[in-house]
Amino acid sequence: MRTPNQYIRDLGKHVKDQKGVFILYSILRLLVVLIMIRTIILGNYEATVTCLLVLALFFIPSLLEETLKIKIPPLLEGIMYCFIFAAEILGELGHFYTQFPIWDTMLHTLNGFLFAAVGFSTVDILNRTSKNIKLSPLYLTMVAFCFSMTIGVLWEFFECGADIFLHQDMQKDFIVDHFQSVTLDETHSQEVVRVEDITGTVIHTGSGDITINGGYLDIGILDTMKDLLVNFIGAIVFCSAGYAFLKYGESKKAAAKLVSGLTLKPETSAEEDVEAEEEMTE
Repeated sequence: MRTPNQYIRDLGKHVKDQKGVFILYSILRLLVVLIMIRTIILGNYEATVTCLLVLALFFIPSLLEETLKIKIPPLLEGIMYCFIFAAEILGELGHFYTQFPIWDTMLHTLNGFLFAAVGFSTVDILNRTSKNIKLSPLYLTMVAFCFSMTIGVLWEFFECGADIFLHQDMQKDFIVDHFQSVTLDETHSQEVVRVEDITGTVIHTGSGDITINGGYLDIGILDTMKDLLVNFIGAIVFCSAGYAFLKYGESKKAAAKLVSGLTLKPETSAEEDVEAEEEMTE
């Protein structure tokens, strides 16, 4: 277990080595604190809790490095901080999800990309350090792809649970002007009945009627499938680069630069770091 002096020394080295990430982290953290103070003044305590959650999430990279004995590349760490800020502060508190419909799509695409990187690097570390197992590049990238898609599915489960039990609307709705269904087939012979050119619907409730212009309200099904699709695209993009890197090595410079900047690495000693630097300079 590290002593306080060792922890401070390691923290100082981390800041020195990743000065850009530290500046980004400090700016984002300061912004969250200022926003939190404003939410307290306005009495919006639900938003205050969100700010506290974001501040806690900002510790995740450091906790992962400390607990798992790994190194998170500066590029990946910076993206993680920006992702948290974009999802919670801008998306939830800034209402970017409703003001910019593409915001949710962008974050889900990035989510698929990042978790493919995490899955890839986790298996790659085991592959490199194991003496008994040697996975092929195709198998390794397939595992990374499946890991990313699994995380995406689990997140959709979370969104559905929040909508059902917490009465949220995380699975955003779409207004649709057509659909097809066998439920409307009066002969019960599973004939598809297509309903087109829906100009509006009326929902009858105990407190009155709600009119929806332009179609009917699809409650989250299309949003869920869209999220999984863009998660799929993000995972495919990274896995393609990861496969090219494993298969062809440094000859694919773009893939090598991307993969090395986004994959986790096992923690090394100071002596190993010096040796690695000497190898790079030779």
